[in-house]
Amino acid sequence: MNATLLSRRTILRGLGVSMALPWFESVRAFADDTQDAAKLNEPPTRMAILFSGCGYHRHEWWAKGEGSQMELGKVLHPLNEFRDRMVFIRGLYNAEALKGNIHSSQTGNLLSGAPLSAGGTIRSGTSVDQVAAQRIGHLTKLPSLVLGCEKANPSVHKNYSMLYSSHISWSSPTTPTPLEVYPALAFDQLFKDKAARGDESVLDAVLSDAKDFRRDISKLDQQKLDEYLNSVREVEQRIARAGKRGELQGWRPSLTEPNMPRPKDGYPQDIVEHMRLMSDILVLAFQTDTTRICTLKLNNDHGTLRFPHLGVDYMIHHLLSHNDTDDWLKVNQFFLEQVAYIARRLDAIQEGERTALDNSMVMLCSSMLNGHHDATQLPVVMLGGAGGKLKCGQNLDYLGNENRQMCRLYLSMLDKMGVHLNKFGDAREPLAEV
Repeated sequence: MNATLLSRRTILRGLGVSMALPWFESVRAFADDTQDAAKLNEPPTRMAILFSGCGYHRHEWWAKGEGSQMELGKVLHPLNEFRDRMVFIRGLYNAEALKGNIHSSQTGNLLSGAPLSAGGTIRSGTSVDQVAAQRIGHLTKLPSLVLGCEKANPSVHKNYSMLYSSHISWSSPTTPTPLEVYPALAFDQLFKDKAARGDESVLDAVLSDAKDFRRDISKLDQQKLDEYLNSVREVEQRIARAGKRGELQGWRPSLTEPNMPRPKDGYPQDIVEHMRLMSDILVLAFQTDTTRICTLKLNNDHGTLRFPHLGVDYMIHHLLSHNDTDDWLKVNQFFLEQVAYIARRLDAIQEGERTALDNSMVMLCSSMLNGHHDATQLPVVMLGGAGGKLKCGQNLDYLGNENRQMCRLYLSMLDKMGVHLNKFGDAREPLAEV
């Protein structure tokens, strides 16, 4: 085995587990020890990305001022109570989304900034949520949770697949991440198969990799490896015993089991109930630390939802977006109320000196500023504190900035999740202000 390969194998890997190894004389590399014991008591940072299609009322999506004195356009009024924990961002865009100038071509790369294939073929880019899930998803039972409130549309519209309009999360350039629209099945993802990865022995998970590694090191290092693995086993056993006695230290999830009943089977016909259930499941996933990454697509771009509860039942969502009427404003505010509900629920969960909202990034975005297909600047608002790493109460305007790629924001979000990349999409540096 060559030195390069050995260097890579200084981390043992198993299903959902990676274990750094100490230095060995026959391996010319030190393991990259990224564990900081001081952080064991800190709750994790979570990332939630919410999406509503077709943009917003073009005269009522705005913010002036900063902090608790920030003035918000009528679309954003449901978030008034969170102004000092908000970041309003204007002017970011995806250059690739300007090429098709239709809904699907502006949505399929919203979270990746990647070029899209036309002609009904499928090719986009891995989205920011799945990049994070692929790096840190092994720390939780579910690498990510991908939820929606409107079923996917598999048709083709003006030379672009409507799958682009139906999915914001992509596991690879050719694979939209499976989207769960049934609340009962989303709930089951969190709580079925109780033997989660965290309940399994870390050592058992990496034993196969350890055996392969052992064959390629010296006898002295083999002895050192055995001693190291035995010490890991001993620590695992001590932790298990301490846990049974209630002596474990460090952060724990707020809940170990659901605090809401399992939703009814089937697809809810009531959009109010549907969105509320999916919002509750997102909060529950973070509260139980079942996952730290979630996307919630409130509707499709070019969507067909109707809103009889608002007295707006004469036109579907997509067609409503073409005119900046009072009814369109009502629909916009309904979507923003879902964001406020999630923020309120997270803020009610105490985690030491902070709340779950303080430890989260909740971003709302759309693939166009308004229903007139304006993608030259994208609507973005963020709530929460990302564990103290997100600078709140800001009103940021990048419209005159040459480097206003939406992917710069994603690089900043990845940094806050502990995923450090030199580039993402068309961005080479994060937004320093975020």
